[in-house]
Amino acid sequence: MNWEQLLSLKRYGDTHKRLRKEQDETRLGFDVDYDRVIFSSAFRSLQDKTQVVPLSKTDFVHTRLTHSLEVSVVGRSLGRKVGTKLLEKYPHLKEVHGFQFNDFGAIVAAAALAHDIGNPPFGHSGEKAIGEYFKIGKGIKFQSQLAPKEFQDLCDFEGNANGFKILTENRKGVDGSLRLSYATLGAFMKYPKQSLPKKPTNHIADKKYGIFQSDKEAFTDVANELGLKATGEGENIRYARHPLTFLVEAADDICYTIIDFEDGINLGLIQEEKALEFLINLVKNNINREKYNLLQYREDRLSYLRALSINTLIKDAVRIFLENEGAICEGTFSVGLMEKSKYKAQIDDIIKISVEKIYNSDEVIEKEITGYHVLQHLLNTFITAAENYHTDSLSNYDKLILKVLPENVDYATDHLYKRLMNITNFISTLSDSKAVSLFNKLTAKTL
Repeated sequence: MNWEQLLSLKRYGDTHKRLRKEQDETRLGFDVDYDRVIFSSAFRSLQDKTQVVPLSKTDFVHTRLTHSLEVSVVGRSLGRKVGTKLLEKYPHLKEVHGFQFNDFGAIVAAAALAHDIGNPPFGHSGEKAIGEYFKIGKGIKFQSQLAPKEFQDLCDFEGNANGFKILTENRKGVDGSLRLSYATLGAFMKYPKQSLPKKPTNHIADKKYGIFQSDKEAFTDVANELGLKATGEGENIRYARHPLTFLVEAADDICYTIIDFEDGINLGLIQEEKALEFLINLVKNNINREKYNLLQYREDRLSYLRALSINTLIKDAVRIFLENEGAICEGTFSVGLMEKSKYKAQIDDIIKISVEKIYNSDEVIEKEITGYHVLQHLLNTFITAAENYHTDSLSNYDKLILKVLPENVDYATDHLYKRLMNITNFISTLSDSKAVSLFNKLTAKTL
């Protein structure tokens, strides 16, 4: 893979190349990507989607929106630092093509901003709730009517693949959805493969999947324009990652490691004294003890250690990327950047505490159970009504249910996979509170 292609400014529907040297420096194409994501309704819905604690009413706990903004800030720094060094290594990128170090930062920032845009309500438990409706719930009846990869898309419903759909799917009058640059779409794709075969290798890019069957054409168009290395055979569409994807992933890893931990402290789930000890252990070689000892309040101590921790991990991620840039561009670097961090032991200690004290806390588990119940009920209600529509057996209740669906949700299509995906995608775009509110209306209950 080569950087000239990987930095493509092309957008869906373009009939000619967009040259970097011809870009308006006050409104660079990669900056436009960021703007389009942040003004999208799908991004705004993240303000009420779970990051750590579902349905939290505490103002200092992160949502998917605040998490995504923070990941984009870290991603921008990673991209700029890497871009500076790459332009020194490959001077023709600047001298011939006109690329600047800020371009790398803008691509990573935009992709990082969008990285959770496809996540359903209630975090990763929401993905599992949707998947299990089809895998072991009432939706299993559709297995015999769908192709294996179509059914697998539903059984392993994946927020990354759903995000690519949201960013690229054609709608009436809106071709290419947000029409982001292909460089940003490439950096967004953490798992550039289909749902089957599952985990064909131990490579990080094969850990999950990132493309629904409905979006294969858009996916391969982006991959081929960017010159991503094909790693699949025959009908198994699979590619190596865009190199900048490793920076998007690292930004996410850094933020959830440090900031989820911070949320646990603020929620009282992790003792402050113990928590600060873990953070100090991470930054012990960089901490200014005199400055730290002057801080009287927990908020200030935590803020100082958070900033220092993030900066420490940013520098380390940049080092790892640059040392392995050749293997990354060959598609042979097989793990996330932070797996090679010299601070991995400290990171693992922090994550272990987060799992024990936050992710497995009673509050989180109880609300995830609520999420399961809500999402599976909504799926069954809307899918049943749509199926009754197609078998001419609509009840008056079904008719009312279908009127609740937004007009852009096509339940009338004769293509079963598309019908199921359209309804599932609609439910996935609901915020946590909207999903609960809709559940309450349909059941005349209050959760």
